[in-house]
Amino acid sequence: MSATGLGLLVLRAVAGGVFAAHGAQKGFGWWSGPGFAGWRGAMVRMGIRPATFWAIVSMAAELVGGALLVLGLLTPLAAAALVGQAIVIIVQVHLPKGFWISKGGIEYALTLGAIALSLVVMGGGTLSLDGALRLVYPVADRAAFLVIGVLGAGVALALPRLAASRSVSSPAR
Repeated sequence: MSATGLGLLVLRAVAGGVFAAHGAQKGFGWWSGPGFAGWRGAMVRMGIRPATFWAIVSMAAELVGGALLVLGLLTPLAAAALVGQAIVIIVQVHLPKGFWISKGGIEYALTLGAIALSLVVMGGGTLSLDGALRLVYPVADRAAFLVIGVLGAGVALALPRLAASRSVSSPAR
């Protein structure tokens, strides 16, 4: 057992477990979470449209992506989805509140996003299902996964703003 493999296992298990737990809060209401109806309502209040679609995407990214990280399966792909999710969380919710989590800032989401980004780059390590199955992800594939995750975040952040600008600039009928 290598120190690097053990270190990656710890990062995957902790970050993946945290993400999956947040997804379970959103999807099922576990651990005092909002449940799906509450999460969809939060999306509506944040101005994210279509709310049901993006509620499913964000819940699945955290729940499925987090579980895949814990297992170390499809690690760069799962981690890239979580990078995208972290970007949306940071920009949509925490950025206006500054850095420190004590004030609702980006500190916590940034840390989780940085861990996910590291796992896109480094993979799951030897103590993972990827390692056991000998799944290899070339650098170009990892980069493509990351681009897709970041573009997904960009779309999720841009669509509500585009819709809002259209409704403001459109004459009332």
